Amino acid sequence: MIATKMKTEFAGRRGRLFWLTLKTSLLTLLTLGFYRFWMKTRLRRWYWSAVRPGGQPLEYVGEPIEKLLGFLIAVVILAFYIGVINLLLMFASFSLLNDNLAAYAMSFIGIIPIFFFARYRARRYVLARTRWRGVRFGLDQAAWAYSLRAVGHWLLTILTLGLLYPRQVFYLEKFRTDRTWYGTAQLHQGGNWKMLYPGMWNMLLPGYVSAIVIGSVWMEWSEPNMLRLLFITFPWFVLGLLFFKVRSFRLLTSHKTADGVGLKAEPRSKRVLGIYLLGYGISYFLLTLLILAFIALAVAVWMIYFRGNPDDVGMMLGQFPRWGQTAAIMVLYFTVFILWGVLQHVFVTMPLYRHYAQTLTITNPVALTGIRQRERDESREAGGFAEALDLGAAI
Repeated sequence: MIATKMKTEFAGRRGRLFWLTLKTSLLTLLTLGFYRFWMKTRLRRWYWSAVRPGGQPLEYVGEPIEKLLGFLIAVVILAFYIGVINLLLMFASFSLLNDNLAAYAMSFIGIIPIFFFARYRARRYVLARTRWRGVRFGLDQAAWAYSLRAVGHWLLTILTLGLLYPRQVFYLEKFRTDRTWYGTAQLHQGGNWKMLYPGMWNMLLPGYVSAIVIGSVWMEWSEPNMLRLLFITFPWFVLGLLFFKVRSFRLLTSHKTADGVGLKAEPRSKRVLGIYLLGYGISYFLLTLLILAFIALAVAVWMIYFRGNPDDVGMMLGQFPRWGQTAAIMVLYFTVFILWGVLQHVFVTMPLYRHYAQTLTITNPVALTGIRQRERDESREAGGFAEALDLGAAI
């Protein structure tokens, strides 16, 4: 009997991820950030291998040295932009307007296309280094074309006060999807942008109300106590945005095809919300316990070493050596910094990956047999601009 559907499994375990993230984070700290490229590579390989459509894991074959070289090249180019272009803009602004505000505005506007360019190039590199069943993924070279379209769509969204945001989401996703390949099969984004509209209103309505409240208080048309409404509208807006993203992902993914192969995604908005609330709640709770334990240890050291009164914290800080205070603060800061990243992976990122993976189904998998290997895409920039602009997210 020929299978008509192929489920996706997730094989990752929290314990292994915890120690991998903790170890690589410590190495990144000890090498002053140099190891971050190896850390990101090892984490991607772990996540990719945990996602198993039809029981067969994804493979990530990117190399750390590629990321390092791509980052260095991007830093050189961005340094030129910041150092030379900004200097020329500042000179022109002072010469023509006798003010630097225009220079700052033009510099900010100039970096926006680079932001979208970097996102597309990073996606191209990740796909070029991803394989499933031995077949490579790929993405066409169209970073600047994507950047210009993204800027145009955002302008249209802003000018329509957010009403055309679903159109922006759909057409940017379609641009990326229609240029994505799995072997010799080119993906196609079906559907239309209007199908995303029903999930928009729980984001737009609180957004409009919040803007009206802030604007009326700013213009002194209403009393400052009107700002209390933001305690209702802002959480409503955040929830609406989350639900819209999950719903749009479900619809867009379920309308993707590639040479007869289809996808069906069924992530649940309430489950995603629960992962965020529970994950961040556990992370904050554990970090609070850590900080309290650190304070208790400091007080114990004060009592034993200086024979002091535990209630006199001011005297404790005043008599404790300056080098000891500095060392204690640095240890606490970097411990919290590292553990926050580790806990995010363990209680937020991994559960999200698992939920999205386990709710993904491949339809008509028999058509996969007709897909052949594609040529290797060198894509040596390795998402360097995304790294330099800190757009790489957790992994």
